[in-house]
Amino acid sequence: FVTFGCFNNFAKATDAMLGLWADILERTPGARLAIKNQAVMCPSVAHRVREFFQSRGIPPPRLELMPPTPAWADHLRCYNRVDIALDTFPYNGTTTTCEALWMGVPTVTLAGDCHRSRVGLSLLTGAGLPEFVAHTPAAYVETAVAAAGDRGHLATLRAEMRQRMAAAALMDSRR
Repeated sequence: FVTFGCFNNFAKATDAMLGLWADILERTPGARLAIKNQAVMCPSVAHRVREFFQSRGIPPPRLELMPPTPAWADHLRCYNRVDIALDTFPYNGTTTTCEALWMGVPTVTLAGDCHRSRVGLSLLTGAGLPEFVAHTPAAYVETAVAAAGDRGHLATLRAEMRQRMAAAALMDSRR
């Protein structure tokens, strides 16, 4: 099965965003969603998240709510459990997108019309992955579903992404 993941600050995950994630899971039978952050360790938040997805027909076993990890290296290793990262909207991730890409995990982002919702566009374009940038909510879902259906491309990205990132202008600290 394919595992989607979001390690972003959960305050960025609006109900509209959760709805898109549910749509993605509905359209990708057997896929799972891993959400990793401190907020989902709060019992009331975890309950709300599980209820939200269950109300959309996504049973609890398809969700993995992961606690934060004490060491950064352990945090990065958690990306080994994720095939495709799902960015938040309207406030895109920055560090989480860079971490995901560094670990070989492409991120699907929804580009908006202001800085906070165009960071994903900038990072993915800089990493040579413009095909993971969506410009409408429907395209966000389509992009994620299509990516999940191309396991060969995901495997290639996993194998090549670190070299691609290392060569990208984003990683050129001298420049």
